[in-house]
Amino acid sequence: MHLNENIKLLGKKIVLVPYEARHVPKYHDWMSNETLRQLTASEQLTLSEEYLMQQSWRKDSDKLTFIILDADIYAQDNDELAAMVGDTNLFLRHDPDSNQSVAEAEIMIAEPQARGKGYGREVMLLMLKYAQSQLELNKFEVKIDMDNAVSVRLFESFQFVETGRVEVFHEVTMQREITTEWIDWLDKQVELKIVSYKDRLEPIHAAQ
Repeated sequence: MHLNENIKLLGKKIVLVPYEARHVPKYHDWMSNETLRQLTASEQLTLSEEYLMQQSWRKDSDKLTFIILDADIYAQDNDELAAMVGDTNLFLRHDPDSNQSVAEAEIMIAEPQARGKGYGREVMLLMLKYAQSQLELNKFEVKIDMDNAVSVRLFESFQFVETGRVEVFHEVTMQREITTEWIDWLDKQVELKIVSYKDRLEPIHAAQ
């Protein structure tokens, strides 16, 4: 989605930046890990396919993604690659049954040393607030592995409720209606800081 290509979101512990071609090799390395692919229900792609996927995230109107940076590491010398710790995504769709616009949220903290520090909570709050303020949405949704109790508790803390389970995929679906009351709650949890993202020099890469 072009919506976020020229901005970044500032948090206390993390910074969210657009997914650029320069980020692809490190992201590809992450997704070479079978455990991460299983946790994110992702397919293994070649590096060339990963570059194409990055362009899809940039251009497609039904996808929104940010790369997660550790704010402390990033503050040292503005090295995005060194500061990369994960990503967060939204898939947008229209639900014909309810005639509502739904955004399915995902988050991955890929670097082991970045886990357990509260990054996931801050990232998700920023992502939810940004999407709620910039897009016409009725509902957020997440799909979580049934054994992932940490993620279930995280979204329960965001007032998501379970709406279904699919045993064959070992997956639980949780949703949150976007109401005036919930927006008021969200505003108390996070301050959305949007700033310009000017450094967008793309590396030249050869097809793999």
